[in-house]
Amino acid sequence: MAPRPPLLKRLVRSRVARAVTAAGLVGVLLGAGAVAWRTETLPLVGSTAPCWDTFDDALTERVFGDREIVAETQRLGTDPNSRTSVFGQCRITSYKDEEKARAAKQLTAQVRRPAGYGRQDVWSAEFLGADMVPLGSGLPGMVSPVRAWLALPESCIGRAGTLSAPAVVDLASGDLAHSGIVPEYDRKGRAALAEAVVAVTNGVLRELGCSGRYPAPAPDKLPGLVGWQDAERGAFCGVKGLSAPAAYSDSLGRVRVGPDGGAARTCEAGGRYPPGSLRLTTVVDPALAQVFADEAGYGGTRVDRPKGGPEGFGSVDVTRGVYLAQCQTGEVAFVIERMKAVSSVEGKGPNLVRALLPKYVEAEAERIGCGPIRLTLPEVLE
Repeated sequence: MAPRPPLLKRLVRSRVARAVTAAGLVGVLLGAGAVAWRTETLPLVGSTAPCWDTFDDALTERVFGDREIVAETQRLGTDPNSRTSVFGQCRITSYKDEEKARAAKQLTAQVRRPAGYGRQDVWSAEFLGADMVPLGSGLPGMVSPVRAWLALPESCIGRAGTLSAPAVVDLASGDLAHSGIVPEYDRKGRAALAEAVVAVTNGVLRELGCSGRYPAPAPDKLPGLVGWQDAERGAFCGVKGLSAPAAYSDSLGRVRVGPDGGAARTCEAGGRYPPGSLRLTTVVDPALAQVFADEAGYGGTRVDRPKGGPEGFGSVDVTRGVYLAQCQTGEVAFVIERMKAVSSVEGKGPNLVRALLPKYVEAEAERIGCGPIRLTLPEVLE
């Protein structure tokens, strides 16, 4: 039997799909002046690799193994409404058989400037989970076994506005619920995603004509995998002085807590599998904290700055509370989200978000050296 050709020789893509409207083509698009998807039908020719010339044979093998793959790549462009907002997407699918009848794995890479819940975007729900750990090596991004993201430098793409989040390259591969089930696979998948997100981001920088490149990550030096554990009394989610309301102690008895040292630290509580029932997130990177700016300003009942504390503003409703504080290092976002229903003893527990938000902001602000912050919530939700 003749040996199989290299992975990139087995990659096929060519057809241009006109899947965008004329309105979406307005603006400056890099390259050919149109948004195009190159997909399967003809063998790949030349040296161009998938995802803006980033997935070479070696990286493809580490991410997908020795499988048949198909790639679709959208040319990078700029948002018609903002020349500093870059967009683009790449998708690679591997198959269990040469007939491509059964998909084995799919990875989607996106270039975008994420928005918060106020704009109907759930980026933070996917890319700021408790299993996300810092990439290390000075890289402004995070990685988990199924998700990864890396911020693009403002020197390359600029800043869209005062309340705008940084442009990022993010990678999604697999179901969020699969993270944390098989540690052996998790370590391998996380290491591959760490390498891939840096490679793709460098390809985006090259495609945009920006100078400089990010250094290769060190997957073997990533923090340990984030697992579930019993909640510590008096230090809920690893925050000294914080306790869940007694009526919810049984429902929130298990937590998984992400490590410090990155752009954000997240705790998920109330389960053994993602995403848990309750999520507490502290975003210490000032630029990334802007993902929650709309929600803090317009997401519910207004929470005003406390007297004597640092500048800040926030909002709260029955499922989510957000407070942005101007700390010494810049803006920090404190976020509590109820992801699922949480049962209380005899159904008589207080509103969980309202009960926890002031205590979380106070204790967490003290832990990270921002404060003191003593929030007082309005008596009645509007």
